[in-house]
This record gives sequence, C-alpha cells and structure tokens, in this order.
Amino acid sequence: MDSGPGWLGRLRAGLAKTRQTFTARVEDLLGRGIDPSFYDELEELLIQADLGVPGTEAVIARLRERARTDARTPDSLRRALVEILTGELGEAASLTLTPPPGVVVILGTNGSGKTTTIGKLAARLKGEEKKILLAAGDTFRAAAIDQLEAWARRVGVDLVRHNPGADPSAVVYDAAQAARARHADVLIVDTAGRLHTKANLMEELKKVDRVLRRELPGSPVEALLVLDATTGQNGIIQARQFKAALPLTGIVLTKLDGTARGGVVVAISRELGLPVKFVGVGEGLDDLQPFDPRAFAAALFAAGEN
Repeated sequence: MDSGPGWLGRLRAGLAKTRQTFTARVEDLLGRGIDPSFYDELEELLIQADLGVPGTEAVIARLRERARTDARTPDSLRRALVEILTGELGEAASLTLTPPPGVVVILGTNGSGKTTTIGKLAARLKGEEKKILLAAGDTFRAAAIDQLEAWARRVGVDLVRHNPGADPSAVVYDAAQAARARHADVLIVDTAGRLHTKANLMEELKKVDRVLRRELPGSPVEALLVLDATTGQNGIIQARQFKAALPLTGIVLTKLDGTARGGVVVAISRELGLPVKFVGVGEGLDDLQPFDPRAFAAALFAAGEN
C-alpha cells in the first residue's frame, strides 16, 4: 500500500475542507478540556461531519470510557479520538485479484466518478505491472463509452466496447472471453449508473454479475461501489440499494477533497459493513489511493497542518 510521505501530504490536503471546519472546532473543544458541555458539543460536531448518529454515539461512548482512565489532557484526548476513529474504520482492505484474471466491477450512480475511478485504477494497476483490460458495460450512454475509450488510450490499456444501446451482458461476455484469450491480469468493468427505473438497473447489474461468474468461474469478482463523498448520507442510501442487489465487496469514495464532511467515511464503514478500499482526494492520476484507516484518522487530526 502506498502510504508514504507524498500520499499522506495529499491526504491532508484533500481533507482541507473537513479540517477547516470540523477539525478546527474539535481542536478548540479539546483545548477547553472536559467541561459539562464537552460531550454534547462534540456529539454535534461529529454529526455535522456526517459520522451519522450510530457512529457518533459509538465514538462518544468509547471516549467517555477512555476519559475515565487515561484520556484527560488535550493531547491524550486527541490521541484517543484518532484511535477510536481508526477502530470504527476497521482494517485496511486490499483488492483480491488472484487467480487471474481478477475482475473488478465498478458500480455507482451517474456523476459519482465511476469512469474516472476506472481510469485511475487502471493506471495504478498497470503501474504494478499488471495487464489490464477494460469493458465498456455502460452502453446506455454514448458519452460513457467515449470517456472510457479516452481513458484506455491515456493509460495505454485495451478496451472491449460495443455500440451505444447494445446489451451490456454481451459486452461483458466478450470482455470475459478477451480477458482469457489475452491473458489479462485484471478485467475492469464499467456499468450503467441509471436506467428508467431502479428495478431495471438492479436486474441489469445482476445479469452482468451472472455472466462474469459463469464465464470466469475461477476468477475473484470485486464489486466496488463508487460514492461521491459530497453527497454525504445520501450516498449511504444509494449504497443500501446496490448492496440489496449485488454482493458488494467494498467502497470507493471519490471527491473527498470537495467536502467538509469527511466523517462520512466512518458512517459508510459502520452502517454498511463494507470496507472503504480506495479514496479519491484530487484530480491527479495518482490521487486515487488505497484507503488506510489509521492514516486517515491521523490526517484528520494532524494539528496545525493543511
């Protein structure tokens, strides 16, 4: 996992909006120490940062417990908060891509950053010396196919595509055959973000999943849901709908640099029971990175840094 100094700097910069609001106010609160209104004010700040009510209640309960023993000074309270948030986020979770071809199905609503995520993920995996094949499974929008083709050219990977309006399952079938024939290490599949009704969309996604598992029976299938961090709690509602239709394996949280509510990462992990596997904290090609819970919590409370 790339969690070196450069990545930590980008993570801190990506969390700037959250740090300017949530973190700065928490620091003021910690500086006062535990007075009668401390927990009520902290609870309000955590909810405003989109941790969600269940996550906020869990964090407050654990901090109260720590404060009875060792967390009494501002520094010790801050350390305790970092440790508690890290615990809420769980362990870092990497992609399962072996035996090849590993399959990564990218899901999400239009506008969440799906296609950009595919391009950046392809670039990252190619940088790890993997042979990548893309499948343009969102056939309902010509622009989605064109955008994915542009990413394939930019990154230097192959793309399987059909004409707009084609059956997505047919694209996926051809891509599965091509992945085997070309000895690809990873097949990354784009999917539609919106059909006429949610029921139609979910049925289409289930069909794509069935084709992949039938045609590549020995391959692991990662189903990653792309969520736009700026949508906050609405993203969790979307995620529940996708999770009801497919066996999701993780979340990609994009546009974390565009929100002041970075706490939504905690809410997603806790309320969905799914690991956040990647986060996007900028527009650069290398700004999609594996999610490191401890680095995230530490960056959130890196006092005096931006």
